[in-house]
Amino acid sequence: MNKRKQHVISKAHGLFIEKGFQQTSIQDILDYSGISKGTFYNYFSSKNELLIELFKSIYSEIEQKRNDLLISQDPSDIRIFIKQIEIQMIENKENKLIPLFEEVMMSKDEDLKNSVKRGQLKMIYWLHGRFLDIFGESKRPYLLDLAITFLGILHHNLRYYSMVNNTTAGLHRVVHYSVDRIINIAEEMEKGSKPLFRPELLQVWFPEYQTSAPDARQELHHTVFFLKQQLTDTGEQMKYEELLDFIQEELLHSKTPRRYIVESAFTALKEGEELFEEAHFEKLEELIKKIMN
Repeated sequence: MNKRKQHVISKAHGLFIEKGFQQTSIQDILDYSGISKGTFYNYFSSKNELLIELFKSIYSEIEQKRNDLLISQDPSDIRIFIKQIEIQMIENKENKLIPLFEEVMMSKDEDLKNSVKRGQLKMIYWLHGRFLDIFGESKRPYLLDLAITFLGILHHNLRYYSMVNNTTAGLHRVVHYSVDRIINIAEEMEKGSKPLFRPELLQVWFPEYQTSAPDARQELHHTVFFLKQQLTDTGEQMKYEELLDFIQEELLHSKTPRRYIVESAFTALKEGEELFEEAHFEKLEELIKKIMN
């Protein structure tokens, strides 16, 4: 996205927070951002489309910040998950997303409503994947239920904690408490009834993900972590760690990963192939091809 378009989105975001989305006119946005009507319509077909672009921009930034926390970390580490949730909640608060969501859901615009619903479903999809990392394959049938339950616990705890204490402080305490509750629920789930929500719903909601670039990226975190765990201090440990970090960074954070550079880094990594378990090394090569294609 070019800087000028991002500038307009940022200025409009400020107006939506101050005045509300419905009360902000396109003329308000033109005046506040200092652009002409022609420039506005060159970027957006309507104010609604601008809001949808705003949501996408915020979602993308949050996703990258969550992914950054996973680099070189064990995906099953519950402490990393807690930090990711805290980032999500902080970004929601700073961007005033909840009031915007509530205003949209009170409107009659189905495209806007669907955009918000899509964002909420993507959060559930992400939670399902992270719970798979944390709780393992044996819990898979129950993890969609767990993701939905966790969001309910977290959001209500945050709302009423702020109300009772008249403060928005204590985020870490609320997130930590909510995660502890969900761990207890996860341990008991297999002893209870059948799942309320079928896991296959994820395929209905996100058929495009089943080809599985997002899953490949999630697997990349696992694979790089395990490969780095296998390195011993041979004098070249830092070299191979830096190569693994570079490959992961390029594949995850570059909009158009540079094939030649990634392949060159992997070739250099192959010089130490004997230091790694063959299965994990082959998995890395497979994931590089999947993500690059």
